[in-house]
Amino acid sequence: MVERSENELVGLLTGALAGSGSGSGSGRGSKDGDRRPVLLLVEGAAGTGKSRLLSRLLTALPVPAATTVPATAAVPPGTDGQRPHGPLLLAVEDVHKASGTDTAALRALLADAPAGLACVLTFRPEELAEPGLVLGPETEFPSRLAVVRHALGPLDIAAVGRRAAAALGADRCPSDLAEALHHASGGNAQIVADLLDLLVAHLAGNPDPPRPADLDAIGPPPRLAALALRRTTAVPEPHRPIVFAAAVLDRPATARELAAVAGLPGRAGRDALLAALRTAALHEHGDGRYGFASPLAAAAVREVVPGPVRETLHRQAAALLARQQPVPWDRLAGHRRACGDQRGWLHAVERAAQQYAEAGEVHAVVALLESALATGPVPPHARSRLAVMLAGNAVIGLRSEQTRKVLGQIVADHGLSPGVRGEIRLDLGLLLVNQMGRVREGQVELERAVGELAGQPVPLARAMSALAMPYWPGAGLADNIGWLERALQVAGESGDPVVQAAVAANQVSVLLNIGDPASWGLIDRLPRDSELVGCRQQAARGLCNAADAAVWLGHYDASRRLLEEGVALAARSGASYAEQTGQGCTLVLDWATGKWAGLADRARALVDEAGAMASVASDARIVLGLLALARGEWSGLAEHLSGPGALDLDRGPVPLSAAASGALTRLALARDDTEAAAAEAIAGWRRLRAKGVWAWGAELAPWAVEATARAGAVATAREMAEEFAAGLAGRDAPSASAALEWTRGALAEHTGDLPAAVGRYESASAAYAALSRPYHASLTAAAAARCALALGRDTAAAVAALAECADRFEALGAVWDTARTRAELREQLPAEERRAPGRPAYGDLLSPREAEVAELAGAGMTNRDIAAALHLSPRTVEQHVARALRKTGAHSRQQLATSLRAADEA
Repeated sequence: MVERSENELVGLLTGALAGSGSGSGSGRGSKDGDRRPVLLLVEGAAGTGKSRLLSRLLTALPVPAATTVPATAAVPPGTDGQRPHGPLLLAVEDVHKASGTDTAALRALLADAPAGLACVLTFRPEELAEPGLVLGPETEFPSRLAVVRHALGPLDIAAVGRRAAAALGADRCPSDLAEALHHASGGNAQIVADLLDLLVAHLAGNPDPPRPADLDAIGPPPRLAALALRRTTAVPEPHRPIVFAAAVLDRPATARELAAVAGLPGRAGRDALLAALRTAALHEHGDGRYGFASPLAAAAVREVVPGPVRETLHRQAAALLARQQPVPWDRLAGHRRACGDQRGWLHAVERAAQQYAEAGEVHAVVALLESALATGPVPPHARSRLAVMLAGNAVIGLRSEQTRKVLGQIVADHGLSPGVRGEIRLDLGLLLVNQMGRVREGQVELERAVGELAGQPVPLARAMSALAMPYWPGAGLADNIGWLERALQVAGESGDPVVQAAVAANQVSVLLNIGDPASWGLIDRLPRDSELVGCRQQAARGLCNAADAAVWLGHYDASRRLLEEGVALAARSGASYAEQTGQGCTLVLDWATGKWAGLADRARALVDEAGAMASVASDARIVLGLLALARGEWSGLAEHLSGPGALDLDRGPVPLSAAASGALTRLALARDDTEAAAAEAIAGWRRLRAKGVWAWGAELAPWAVEATARAGAVATAREMAEEFAAGLAGRDAPSASAALEWTRGALAEHTGDLPAAVGRYESASAAYAALSRPYHASLTAAAAARCALALGRDTAAAVAALAECADRFEALGAVWDTARTRAELREQLPAEERRAPGRPAYGDLLSPREAEVAELAGAGMTNRDIAAALHLSPRTVEQHVARALRKTGAHSRQQLATSLRAADEA
């Protein structure tokens, strides 16, 4: 069948009415010329939008003089012996409901269809008295009649998503909701509309975005329920069990499977299925399978099946599924529970969880066990077993607050043995620390787990290994190393390969993060190719953690290699937390190496995707804050680094806290708020000193020392620089080593030793360039040039260096750095190159200073911030902004950015 657009259908009908129609008929000529009559057959199941389509077609037809016959007309005009003249538009809805008299009248009209006739018939093919014959058993179309068929099918997921966004708002329509709507409705347009109406009412007053689970709470829409039950009732009672069986199975099944569940053997089952198909209670889905058009229709019927009958059907469905190979344990569990087989349900749940775990489907394991434990009742011995399985998988996968609540309730159960409670508490602690960002709470649980796990080397080693991780604040590095040594000893004694892999992954993380040169050899020992899924999952975690450590150290090429391998292994082994952690690491890596194009959009997408998993989103938020600082989007910087949902600097990962603290210190310095800058510097330094991993000071040390020195605490600034240098002794941390040169340059500059400052800055710039860090290389090169100009040394080379830095900042999109560097460049130009006194006539063009101010204003900086950045007065900035608005035609500061981009592209 040829697909036609609505515009093509309108053209077809218009042509028939105007005498220029064309279609699929083969007739030639008529006494009325070339005006061939057209019959448009619009077919579709109930709710697919036939009436709405017909309404749009009738509205679009440019024939106000045509006669439109309402759908309720019993007999169309032209059948009373008087042949109509002129254009005639006949629209009849729901022809499947027409009486024999009406269909006979329609056949008579179409048998001798007059020129200028455009006839539209809508119908449900599943409800035709004679399948395929729209006008009854005597349906026949003459050759001169152009007959066009237009079938309406289900909506795709994208279309359902658009309708959901229109009803709920784009920000309240996550992709998983659109998928759930599409599945529940079968893509039926009317069911989608009804579900959205019910969902809006259900969510009234609730600010949280809807979730797929909300659709379960709503249930079948009344309109759909009435249709499904009406069609079921039309099935003769002896045949009705086949419909009930389909409702209980809740997915398309073969005729033999339906008959077995319904208890209708042989011919009885076949006759029942035919009866259900005739009334459209059931539909054919292809591949010899039959069922309801949508899961919600099945639910509507299932709700009215009497309890004892429904239990029998579930028992027969369970018996059917238990004979299949492989056994679909998840489905079998549902049927056993529904028929009251508690013992069989628990057995099937455990087997289903094992089946999913072996396939690496961690999300499915956790969802299944969460539901089982939350809805119960589960006997105490089975509850412990399922809880241990849930906890172990929740740490690897990404799960919700519900997982934490379930595990918290279980560890509070005094009926558990200490060993079982310790195992569950271990995984609760890991969940809190790694996925939920509730570090101190998680560490307390881990320490308690160590006390409960005495005599159980496998989980004990895991708990100790987790406490060894230095990434989080709290314990100092010496404590972390102590836990690592204990974990290695216990893991070795355990003989368990998975726990040995877990401890090995943490050993790599600990030693690589602190810059231990020997740590690189440990990476090759991770069990990437193990036959055990658990070992591969731990190897994936170790590789992703190693990549993250490498990026903070400054080993960027190695980080990319480790990340590529780790993410691929995580995806294959079902370690989704490691996979998403790898995505965060990629963002930091691209920021460090100057790959900024599209970086902000990717970071925002990860924040949205991570949702409640605060630790997963932290990398993305830090990157967004650092980009905002360089681009002059300073309101955005505060949002990402200190606003709601931002990283808690006292509780978050230490390398991220140090980077955020460095950015906030630099922001305060740019605003000439030396007191605030020094306070943030001291707070950040205190956190870094408490942990003792000085390799993580690369993004903090230069700004912290500068702020402290500018605040007048020169002795403290000097002590900080010396402490940083001592902490890096013997460490393999190229980024921090470059930052140490920068730190010493800043200290020299702000203590008046400009010659030393030039040398240190140049050394730092060369080190950053060797690391492929263009932004930091330019920052330090510009600082060296600034000091050289202040000394009056080789000014031509210094001016050229400043100009090159400004160009590099511009290429990166660092708007603020571009503007302030060009401002410094103009101020430092030799006298012979400065413009003559008086104001040059730029006319309607922006002057260089106006362009700089306009770009920063368009980025979101306030007049006061721009004044501080460019060393101007707020009044001067206000005048520049006003002139820029007038010259560009922009009506607001927000429009300035768009106007400037358009001017650049032109």
